[in-house]
Amino acid sequence: MAPSADASRRDFLKVATGAAVAAAAVATKASAQEKPLVGCGKTTGDAKRVGIATIGLGGQGNGDTKAMLKVPGVELVAVADCYDGRLKRAKEVYCDNLVTTRDYKEILARKDVDAVIIATPDHWHSRIAIEAMNAGKDVYVEKPMVHDVLEGLQVVDAQKKTGRILQVGSQRVSSVVYHKAKELLAAGAIGELNMVEAFWNRNSAIGAWQYTIPPDASPQTMDWERFLGPAPKRPFDPVRFFRWRNYDDYGTGVAGDLFVHLFTGIHFITGSMGPTRVFSTGGLRYWKDGRDAPDVLLGLFDYPKTAAHPEFTLTLRVNFAAGAGGEDAFRFVGPEGIMSLGRDGITITKRDPDKEPGYTIDTFPKAIQDAYLAEYHKKYPEQKGQLRTGHEERYQPPPDYNETEAHTANFVEAVRTRTPVIEDSVFGLRAAGPALLCNVSQREKRPVSWNPETMRQVESAT
Repeated sequence: MAPSADASRRDFLKVATGAAVAAAAVATKASAQEKPLVGCGKTTGDAKRVGIATIGLGGQGNGDTKAMLKVPGVELVAVADCYDGRLKRAKEVYCDNLVTTRDYKEILARKDVDAVIIATPDHWHSRIAIEAMNAGKDVYVEKPMVHDVLEGLQVVDAQKKTGRILQVGSQRVSSVVYHKAKELLAAGAIGELNMVEAFWNRNSAIGAWQYTIPPDASPQTMDWERFLGPAPKRPFDPVRFFRWRNYDDYGTGVAGDLFVHLFTGIHFITGSMGPTRVFSTGGLRYWKDGRDAPDVLLGLFDYPKTAAHPEFTLTLRVNFAAGAGGEDAFRFVGPEGIMSLGRDGITITKRDPDKEPGYTIDTFPKAIQDAYLAEYHKKYPEQKGQLRTGHEERYQPPPDYNETEAHTANFVEAVRTRTPVIEDSVFGLRAAGPALLCNVSQREKRPVSWNPETMRQVESAT
């Protein structure tokens, strides 16, 4: 019998312990004693100040900043972006005395900045993260942690050498939903895992990264050369600047924007280090607007048996021109049930096992059929018209729960206490690696091997 909604919610909250619960509580706490800081933010007398700066103020950078500012004691000191309009808007949104600059190096030189949010295009992630850690800053870097797999071990080495906190901004590892899913899977809620499947369908211009280009975009209002940085040199192009996810020079396509989230969740729930084989296929089927990145991408991944989990297969799919649009699914499949995850919680669907095995006797002589059926019906009395039964269990997060706020609060707590985070550079590379190898596999039309322990691509694949 399925538990009541209230019972499920109580059970769900029981596992929201440790860092996840503490983070969520801090992120949502309101205090009547809050008072403004010198910069932008609020604090209480008990909260240790953490000065942050954001590098890259697009939609994700602003979202991360607003979530982090909900943690008492966090002060936004400075922001950097290559478009002047975003710097002006930052003063409008946060506060007039906010320091703004096009040059992120000015931020890294500031002594009042304890940590940075890196929400730039992907091709800047590893370079700025390494420079920030070398400058003594803690780092919250958006996913994917790197633009190219080969950059990953450099980030890992920099974190080890400097001892700084680095957390990747894929918020599922801090979500009470994913903590509960991890517990349920380990407890055998669906039996032994054999497959994970996920898909995202979109059918909108913004869903396909056709972001708005401001009418004042020009070489005067944008630092084009600074935006390019390590990317190949090109003439000024505001489309590439504001829609960078579409281009391999700056972004990582569907794999780096969406697949990496799924790898993060799968690795956290299963305790896996990652797959050993990656095969991906797809192409440009609808958004033929000059972009590089496919708008349809499918991936198949082999996960080996380990002490933490059995061997299983992963399938991922994204379609940016799906007629229905807005559909998604994330399902863990076992012989005893299916565990489906969403932002609204978890559903475990089960059916009662077959009451009898059935038979295939049509090709036997009639006398043998009759004898077999007589014995069969003694053992399994016939129950005509009976429907197969099943049930669902549901687990829901608290009302108005926000996993991004929990994730940013976890980061702030780690900065204050110097406690290691779950999604550090090693975890980040083990999620980014197989995601980015999807792009290699799709372009080269071949499977790619990956060593999840050493976090390196293996040259030969079978």
